[in-house]
Amino acid sequence: MDLLLSGLEILARWDVVIALLVGSVGGVLIGAIPGVGPAVAIAILLPATFSMDPIVGLTVLLGIYGSSMYGGAIPAILINTPGTAVNALTTYDGFPMTSRGEARRALSLAYSASFFGGVFSVICLMLFSPVLAKVAPMFGSREIFLAALLGIILVITAHRGQTLIAAALASFGIWLNTIGLEPVKYTKRYTFDQAFLSSGVNLIVVVLGLFALSQAFYLLQGEDEKTRITKLKGGLFQGLRELARHPRVAGVSASFGVLMGMIPGVGEFTAQFMSYTYAQKTSKQPDSFGHGSSEGLIAAETANNAVPAAAMVPLLALGIPGEALTAMMLSVFYVHNVVPGPQLFQNDMPFVVALYLALLILNVMVLVFLLFSTNQLIKVVKIPNRFLGVVILVLSFVGVYSLRNSVTDCVLAAVFGVLGFVLKRLSLPVVPIILGMVLGGIMEVKLRSGMARVKTPLDFIDRPIAAILFVMILIVLGLHIRRVWLDHKHLKEAKWSNKHSSTRFGAHLSRRKSFLLAERGKKRRAERSMFTRPSTDKD
Repeated sequence: MDLLLSGLEILARWDVVIALLVGSVGGVLIGAIPGVGPAVAIAILLPATFSMDPIVGLTVLLGIYGSSMYGGAIPAILINTPGTAVNALTTYDGFPMTSRGEARRALSLAYSASFFGGVFSVICLMLFSPVLAKVAPMFGSREIFLAALLGIILVITAHRGQTLIAAALASFGIWLNTIGLEPVKYTKRYTFDQAFLSSGVNLIVVVLGLFALSQAFYLLQGEDEKTRITKLKGGLFQGLRELARHPRVAGVSASFGVLMGMIPGVGEFTAQFMSYTYAQKTSKQPDSFGHGSSEGLIAAETANNAVPAAAMVPLLALGIPGEALTAMMLSVFYVHNVVPGPQLFQNDMPFVVALYLALLILNVMVLVFLLFSTNQLIKVVKIPNRFLGVVILVLSFVGVYSLRNSVTDCVLAAVFGVLGFVLKRLSLPVVPIILGMVLGGIMEVKLRSGMARVKTPLDFIDRPIAAILFVMILIVLGLHIRRVWLDHKHLKEAKWSNKHSSTRFGAHLSRRKSFLLAERGKKRRAERSMFTRPSTDKD
């Protein structure tokens, strides 16, 4: 109770309240505009948050992060265009409901499911905080190094079908972090006698280039789309009652979101897929999924909104971001000399509780805002793409220049913007570069400090948590190798079946194999489509 009161005392400031309001409303607006997304908004706002108090700056960013998925459901349901990448699964059942005249019901259900997922996640993690406070001090340099390594491996293996390119991009991010003065002996690395590289490549410059500028270029080269949206009639409160009729789906989906959010590199997509698959397999009407199922909509929206609070666990407890958005927030901590990790839970637990309370209040504010302002809010869907592109372009360059008043930073940001644009056009991931930069720096520092007490390779994993993390790394790699081998085997069998389908025996065998392959690969194809779905065209 004392921790709770201390957290409320930290939040009971006028600037924190304004930050909560701006973050919650701004996040909904950002999410509702296809083509922007929270990553772009957070990247643009990062330079401004450096001059704020840590709790104020982080509250704004958390507000955008947590509420953007609420707003992203609006265009996903109304015009079949996800406002954010993680709302792609919402289109499967949300838009079919709109097509049969149930847009108000779909939006109400999405808001209610999102609210339940967000609140469930925060409450679970507040109850779990005392355990984290006891476990976090057990992580030394070696454990944090292994946890960071596990995070990079999970990020790479999560990009199914693009594993090699994800590994290459993560390695590129790690290399970018090594440019400049190394942290121990301060010798120059990869500066090529260029003075501007001596200070290294600024993470914020890379973030603004890869996310904001690349998206601006993408929007500017496209065409403006005309959308027609019908005004909603009636209230939006019925979703709360309908959600209460599906407590099992909502509870399990929120649990998946919490568990997947705490694992670095996994996040919303895996949580959504697992929740949606569970809901479909246990439903009395599985055929309705993808055709306007209320259970499918609940599973998708509950899972993705349960992730943001859970994703703060590895960031706060270990200082390890699990995705690009939490990696950006990490820079706010560093600017204010607030070092996330075991010491934060030991020495500043009220600050951690205040962040979770901010997320709890945020969900309440967003739900109230959406229930009374959706008809006005849906107008932002009609904003032209090219206008958005110009606004993002201007704000991005202003943000980059304000960091160090450097034209060189603007040039570097433009270079990374072109790189990000090329990656978007090729449907290749950008996130591994950012996580490579952040986790690569953590790994280098922790490896150097951990090796001081290591005499043999086995000494590196001679402690329980280090051994567990090492075993987890081996398991993840083993499962990935097995999955790649099975995919190769199934592809080979499919080619063999197609080759022999001209014969009667081959046709019979082909039918049997096709059935078996369809059943065996159904889950795998659905998972792959989650990661390769071309949602970046609108994000």
